[in-house]
Amino acid sequence: MSTRHLFTATAAALVGGFGLATPAAAHVSAPSAAADPSTLTTGRLVGSVAVLVALAGVVVGGLALARSAGRIGSGNGRRGAVVALVAGPTGMVVGGLVVAAAKGGPGTGYGIVGGFLALAIGLIAAVLGWLALARSRSAA
Repeated sequence: MSTRHLFTATAAALVGGFGLATPAAAHVSAPSAAADPSTLTTGRLVGSVAVLVALAGVVVGGLALARSAGRIGSGNGRRGAVVALVAGPTGMVVGGLVVAAAKGGPGTGYGIVGGFLALAIGLIAAVLGWLALARSRSAA
């Protein structure tokens, strides 16, 4: 193979490779307007996990608050209060990261609705945990 043929083949491969790759790269980099509602994207998954963690904090915080008031169980609810104080802010932090990373609004697949729900529910869990902890201290 002569040098001229080698240069021609190399130039054709580069032009053809970049020429065909450019429209495909433009197609991949352009975000879609909306994702299918039944599609579980990464953002939706992380937002849902954040909501579930925050919701677990609300449930445990509510039970701890009831226990510290003497309504259920025999303990003071201190352990449940600490769990709620960990789970609530954890859900809030993960939800906040989802909201900060979202590039679109609701329905785009970035999980922004779950992120906002995690922020609100995590705040409720933190407040319930704080109230249960304060009540368990005053009871002791």
